[in-house]
Amino acid sequence: MKPSALAPLASTLLLLAGNALADEPTTPTTLVDHPQDSALYVGGQANAIYQYHPDFSAKYSGKSSLQPRHEGIASYVITLSVGYQLTPTTEVFFDGEMAAGGGLSTALGLGGFTNLDVVRNPTLGSDPYPARFFLRQIIPLSHRYVDATRGHLAMATRVPETRIELRAGKLSTVDLFDVNSVGSDSHSQFMNWTADNNGAYDYAADTRGYTYGAVASLESTNVALRLGIMLMPTVANGITLDWHLDRSRGDNLELELRPHLLPGRLSTIRLLGFANHAAMGSYREAITAFERGREPLPDIEAHCQPGRVKYGFGLNLEQEIVGPLRGFARAGWSEGAYESFAYTEVNDTVAIGADLRGTWWKRPSDKVGLALITNGLSADHRRYLELGGHGFLLGDGALTYGRENILETYYNLTIYRGVTAAADVQVIENPGYNRDRGPVVVLSARAHLEI
Repeated sequence: MKPSALAPLASTLLLLAGNALADEPTTPTTLVDHPQDSALYVGGQANAIYQYHPDFSAKYSGKSSLQPRHEGIASYVITLSVGYQLTPTTEVFFDGEMAAGGGLSTALGLGGFTNLDVVRNPTLGSDPYPARFFLRQIIPLSHRYVDATRGHLAMATRVPETRIELRAGKLSTVDLFDVNSVGSDSHSQFMNWTADNNGAYDYAADTRGYTYGAVASLESTNVALRLGIMLMPTVANGITLDWHLDRSRGDNLELELRPHLLPGRLSTIRLLGFANHAAMGSYREAITAFERGREPLPDIEAHCQPGRVKYGFGLNLEQEIVGPLRGFARAGWSEGAYESFAYTEVNDTVAIGADLRGTWWKRPSDKVGLALITNGLSADHRRYLELGGHGFLLGDGALTYGRENILETYYNLTIYRGVTAAADVQVIENPGYNRDRGPVVVLSARAHLEI
């Protein structure tokens, strides 16, 4: 077939797919209706995930390994969300949360852990805690208004097309940075930490994933620019945040572009940069102290110094492809001289994937997703683990390095409006970057209620 003959065929397919999507019925996504004109928003959700892995091969294991003997465990997260619109441009929000259960091997032994809902410190218990409490201020820069979606992070249903948005208070850094509509939500999409977030983005957070900070964003139709300053924990994976901004903070900058790459299809490109300031340990110093006989094992915590900076970059892509099919990709890199501090132990990552709504099989509210992820370590980080060092997530006692490669697929089934169930499979090669262990298969079941 001549290339000139392909253009009409492609246009016809795109038109048919677009018409199928346009005819798709709109199904409410919450169990109860939320009035669009009320100043008060009250909602909530409950998410339960059960995960199991069978026995897998391991030449050895350490205190921070994913355990090779079969195990299963459930996690639970319940959230109550309240928003109030003080004025058309001023909103306040509060989320109360409770997390219970746990993760496989107490969430240790993987760079890309299998359940984003898991709190990384099981000793915190299941008592309720304030997850978010912040103010949103909209500053109009244009007279033209556009429609907006109301939810637990935004109230206004009409916003200025060009505007400044200010947020300040307690929130999650990834509420606003590195967001991706295909891979960001463990309650309806992928479950793996490095599928839902950029694994190399060591974003400021306490061990539950929240922090205090301020974010300013310039929003327009095709471009957005965001700047955020967040509190870092006092120690790696710690629950206590450091309020001394002169010595400890997370600086975040993201540029979002929405070019028209395919006719009638949304495209989004996000370029991210971050720099974390904290009292971090040096892998090289820990290695040197061990090799000179000053320590029985390399110990990153013994070599922390204030004023160190860990920085990195990220690329985040979304593309509507045809009808209900969307693709996504992420790539990230962070410097590897200083310890992973706040999110997970990944120094570089690439993830690609897609999701497909069930329009084509008459289940428009269902969704299937597939992602491929590869995570890596810096030379210093790798050597530290080879010599028997431990990070806050990794430590097999030794290491034969290989990239940690992950395949994840899920099917999300809508049972009733706001009620979904999902089956998920993750296959992980070289768990914890160790070719002497694995591969491991993790099977998951999820139940979700959106009120």
